[in-house]
Amino acid sequence: MFHVNHPPEPGAQIHGTDPFAVPDEARSPARRLRGRIASAVTLWTAPGPAGLTVSTTLVVDGEPARLVGVLDDESDLWPAARSAGRFAVAPLTSAHRQLADRFAGLMPAPGGLFKGYAFRDTPYGPVPADVATWVGCRLDDARELGWGLLVEATVETVELGADDDPLVHFRGRYRQLGH
Repeated sequence: MFHVNHPPEPGAQIHGTDPFAVPDEARSPARRLRGRIASAVTLWTAPGPAGLTVSTTLVVDGEPARLVGVLDDESDLWPAARSAGRFAVAPLTSAHRQLADRFAGLMPAPGGLFKGYAFRDTPYGPVPADVATWVGCRLDDARELGWGLLVEATVETVELGADDDPLVHFRGRYRQLGH
């Protein structure tokens, strides 16, 4: 998004960054550290449907495998996942930047988040039709953690597709892995 200085005057500058953003030096050190740790961008969905872009997701191997993530407890996803007791998580690819922005609330979604984009239904929640890799989880526990909600789940089903170029969040922007 580009912002124009107001009032418009000859020579007004267009900014490539948000001039109202909190400067780096005024942000907490923990937030600045978090921005320096690259994270995979995932789409979490639940029956309802509801969904949210999440970049704090971790898969823990074991018997059974587990999935943990940090959500915004005020999102539409949390009550839907809590009510259903299950949810789906799909890692997004570099082709899904607009979809990630839509579910992060950064892009308008006239008619709702799921309108105008193809999804396939699963017992865990809708999954984007063009995403071949996803996991279905049973909700086990959740508790407040910092300003988020730590969600713990058991992995019940996994579908693995091609190794597509993942969408990564780093320093406040989406990135692609170098080849």
